[in-house]
Amino acid sequence: MPIIARLFRPVCTLLGSAMIAASSASAQETAHCSGTARQVEFACQTWTEIDHAVRSGTDTVIIPIGGTEQSGPYMAVGKHNVRAQVLADEIARQAGNTLVAPVVAYVPEGSTEPRTSHMRFAGTISVPPAVFEGLLKGAAESFRVQGFQKIVFIGDHGGYQAAMSHVAQDLNRRWKGQVAVLDLRDYYEVIPHQYVDTLKAQGHAAEVGMHAELSDTSLMLAVDPSLVRQDALRTAPKPGAADGVYGGDPRQATPGLGRIGTDMQIRTAVTALQSFNRSHP
Repeated sequence: MPIIARLFRPVCTLLGSAMIAASSASAQETAHCSGTARQVEFACQTWTEIDHAVRSGTDTVIIPIGGTEQSGPYMAVGKHNVRAQVLADEIARQAGNTLVAPVVAYVPEGSTEPRTSHMRFAGTISVPPAVFEGLLKGAAESFRVQGFQKIVFIGDHGGYQAAMSHVAQDLNRRWKGQVAVLDLRDYYEVIPHQYVDTLKAQGHAAEVGMHAELSDTSLMLAVDPSLVRQDALRTAPKPGAADGVYGGDPRQATPGLGRIGTDMQIRTAVTALQSFNRSHP
């Protein structure tokens, strides 16, 4: 072996080891299954851990429902999915004896031919309402046969709330006396009502709209600011419907304003879930 190769080889080995160590440290820092997620998320458990939890009194599972849709130029299309998963995790932690299923990311978002609603924009994924309802029923059936006694739907998007309610009613009729299904509508309704009223009372009435505006963007900043393009947003002209922002103005959104809403959602959902549990012992 040439001398230069013999000299270079240990250097490469050291560099390779250093890179692996750095990569391992980075992976540990960004590991998903830590903290609350490790405690409550289905995806972070083994089958034996889930089985043991059910046999030990964990009788409730939350199905968080998000959606993959455009939210203007300054918010990522996974907005609803991230919010639904993170907030459902915290709701489960506070409620106790509850696990959280993987988030449902494929929901009705408009027609594809012709393209309507959010499907008019790139990045949106839509499924037919019947497919969505069938998915919820199939997931709920999976949890029923595993021994869960209470199944909870938490939806982060307004477009499918009626479908969630229809599925819950249908399953409750079918499983009466065996398994109870809760459509936790208050989780969603607190945002367009109590939260928006609070923002308006604080002087933000002109900035509140229907979609991707101040309230929506603030909620995202409170949960995960990496999904908001903040630098671009601060210097942008006011976006409108052509940009996918429906009413209001997102440019003054802050994590602090968002936490008002997320706290309301968590508190309202935990109270409703605890009441549901008391009525379905």
